[in-house]
Amino acid sequence: MGGRRVSSRTAAATRRAGAHHVQRESRSGGRNLAPFLVLGLVAIAAVLAIVLVVVPAITGGNGGGETQEVVPGTTVSVTVPEGSGAAAVADALYEAGVIADKSEFLSQVRRMNAEQSIKSGSYSFRTGDDTANIIQTLTTGPNAEISLTIPEGYTVASIAAAVEETLSIPADDFLAQAKASNYVDDYDFLEGAGNDSLEGFLFPKTYSFPTGEVTADQVIRTMLSQFQTELDTLDLSYPESDGLSIAEMVNLASIVEKESAPSTRGTVAAVFYNRLDNMGDPNYGFLQSDATTAYSVGHDPSAEEVHDENDPYSTYAHVGLPPTPICNPGLESLQAVCSPDMDAIENGIFYFYFWTNDAGETEYAFSRTYDEHMQAIANNS
Repeated sequence: MGGRRVSSRTAAATRRAGAHHVQRESRSGGRNLAPFLVLGLVAIAAVLAIVLVVVPAITGGNGGGETQEVVPGTTVSVTVPEGSGAAAVADALYEAGVIADKSEFLSQVRRMNAEQSIKSGSYSFRTGDDTANIIQTLTTGPNAEISLTIPEGYTVASIAAAVEETLSIPADDFLAQAKASNYVDDYDFLEGAGNDSLEGFLFPKTYSFPTGEVTADQVIRTMLSQFQTELDTLDLSYPESDGLSIAEMVNLASIVEKESAPSTRGTVAAVFYNRLDNMGDPNYGFLQSDATTAYSVGHDPSAEEVHDENDPYSTYAHVGLPPTPICNPGLESLQAVCSPDMDAIENGIFYFYFWTNDAGETEYAFSRTYDEHMQAIANNS
């Protein structure tokens, strides 16, 4: 049987069948690899998407890898808007020159789990500070301060306007809070304050308040506490010997503030002491200050206005001090009332006249008598 012959027709058929079988296996093998190739390409695309899109979003955008040289030791201000994320904060710090590397900053934020704790507001940073310290500051809250400058001679109304402009506290709210009765229990010097007013007691200087919400009460207490600090430096012997209370001393100092220059405060204070203490000729106890009426009417008063008997602030029509101080005097005016020019007091100086010279400077002439006073006016008008 092993030597059985195969016909030529059968052999040809067998060769054709074998060839067809090989070709089908080849095509079947190609179709089985295609799905794996597609899946591989999809996976590569997904990885690229993560690297190019997701990672930059987490680390702060396309500039997450940016670095710069930071010069240490400079104080800069940075504002973090409400709702800012860590990436936006990194951008702000980088642009301000606080940090050298945004990616490093964001990595530290994640390590400290601090992103949800960053607080909006205004900050003061020193460039080159340790990243962890910067983040600690951001999570503690705004550390920058707002300066409020109150010049000598400002009235309570002027202070209220400055507070509104600088600290965004409505002026009406400030004025409603600025009542002596609200604070007299904590500040003894307010006893005797006229008209329940804090006029004269809000000490003028430059104050610093933290950014964020500050109340009228906080501002007022800060100013009253400063007044107490300054008051403690004064020797009140002279005004007390003249029968003045603290409130009356401040009242007189407010007039000196408005009627004098720095070089003449002590002499002007002496003139007003002389007028207060003299119940006879030439002034009969009248202070005769235009500034007190100006406070009442809100402008430089006319001759008729300064003699208006219906105005309690007319010190031509009413003997003694006005109902309240007419401004918040500075330390020099308070010192002048506590230590007036004794020569002017002893020599009976009752008059003064001031004018602006050609150089734009204010000059004063002091006189004992009315005739001398009129001559000074004639010589310098």
